[in-house]
Amino acid sequence: MKISVIVPVYNVEAYVGRCLDSLVNQTYKNLEIIVVNDGSSDNSQDIIDTYAQQYDFVKSYQKENGGLSDARNFGVQFANGDYIAFIDSDDYVDVTMFEKMAKKLHEYLFDLVVCDFYEVYPEENIAYTSNLEQDLFYREEVKKIMNVIYPSAWNKLYKRELLHRLQFKKGVWFEDVEFCYRMLAHIHSIGVVHESLYYYVQRAGSISKSSDPRIYHTLENWKGIIEYYKKEGFYEEYKAELEYSFVRYLYATFVKSAMKLPYEEYKQAIKKAQALVKEYFPKYRRNPYFYKSAKGLYLVAFQPCFAYGLYRCKNK
Repeated sequence: MKISVIVPVYNVEAYVGRCLDSLVNQTYKNLEIIVVNDGSSDNSQDIIDTYAQQYDFVKSYQKENGGLSDARNFGVQFANGDYIAFIDSDDYVDVTMFEKMAKKLHEYLFDLVVCDFYEVYPEENIAYTSNLEQDLFYREEVKKIMNVIYPSAWNKLYKRELLHRLQFKKGVWFEDVEFCYRMLAHIHSIGVVHESLYYYVQRAGSISKSSDPRIYHTLENWKGIIEYYKKEGFYEEYKAELEYSFVRYLYATFVKSAMKLPYEEYKQAIKKAQALVKEYFPKYRRNPYFYKSAKGLYLVAFQPCFAYGLYRCKNK
């Protein structure tokens, strides 16, 4: 079982060596590592060259800067593996990661394999799960976890055929979420490795910690996801799950990003989110998913002014 690991690189000379060390030292040996330098202006390529010269399974490619999604899509065309993984070049992985994920594939040829991960801070590592309790073998089971799966690109192994069908959306923030939710419509089975094997490094200025107009990409991405399901003929089958996920991302994830804005800008952002919810899912409170968790109840009773005040009090 060959695994292709795609590593997009852009101006990460301080991190890329650690990332590549964790990959070339994997205990699983049937790997190819595809490093895509997305127009770096620092010394990243010199570091990449060192690994490509030392290890014949490290392949180096260079392209003009096009962003993370473009670099991932570019790398896929060179992948020869039965399964494909994406590793961000400022992160790193446990040296047993692909051995343990491949072992799961020996149990069943899943469409997707996921593992748990750490968020890495200067002072500590915090463990997180994929939010999946067990392996899933049927489409109906996969549909039910849409509301809880952690939608990152990087703690997963993808069956090669999925990447023939789907690409990452270029030029947007939160491309992992957009890709993951389109992908789930094509997934029939998921294998779960209950071990934190990926190290997700938290850097100052990352998307999750920044205020930027591109937070509005969340709104456009979710409009695109809904339209994709309609176009592909999956919408009615997944409507309840899409409705819950749509509202959750607009009234929780997007709101959290918007809270970093001045209050008047925050109010305008919330108006845009509320208008979209009204346009796509005006009767979302009738959806049973919202009454199965505390977060769902929060979404039903969503009060933007209260949420903003609570956030500001916590972050004084």
